[in-house]
Amino acid sequence: MDSHGQDEQRVVWAVVGTDIGPLMLAATGDGLVNVVFHASDAVRDQALERLAARLGGRPAEEPDSPLLAEAIRQLRAYFAGERHDFDLPLDWSLISGFNRQVLRELASGVPYGTVVGYGDLAGRVGQPGGAQAVGAAMGANPLPVVVPCHRVVESDGGLGGFGGGLETKRKLLALEGVLPEPLF
Repeated sequence: MDSHGQDEQRVVWAVVGTDIGPLMLAATGDGLVNVVFHASDAVRDQALERLAARLGGRPAEEPDSPLLAEAIRQLRAYFAGERHDFDLPLDWSLISGFNRQVLRELASGVPYGTVVGYGDLAGRVGQPGGAQAVGAAMGANPLPVVVPCHRVVESDGGLGGFGGGLETKRKLLALEGVLPEPLF
């Protein structure tokens, strides 16, 4: 237990270079718990503070940890175009309720190379008319790329928002063949 009476959970992390910039990955004994875009020192430090506050303990930088090895391997294969889905244990402890329900449906029901509308995804979880709530769930996704919030778009074909930035969303959708590669 920590000084606040919470159980501490061992959290390990590493920064991995990708085609969309550095990603910080964090894992617990239960699985991958967090993926953070644009993992500069400042962004990484903020993410580590949030993880420590939510999960207890101080996350440890361990790029060679067995807890991260498979996630790193699968992400590298994904960005190399060799992998179309992720088969990883996920620790869902940073998300709950409706947001978790939506993200689990997204992870299992929207395959590589496809997109779904915010409203369509809301309907799949029994909340027709809940497009805005689905948008909020996408913004709260602690596991982007692996739980593919980049595959959720507006009903009129617009990209919608994206926590990693619209250029990152375009690159991920281009990697998956949904959008053409940028010309420059």
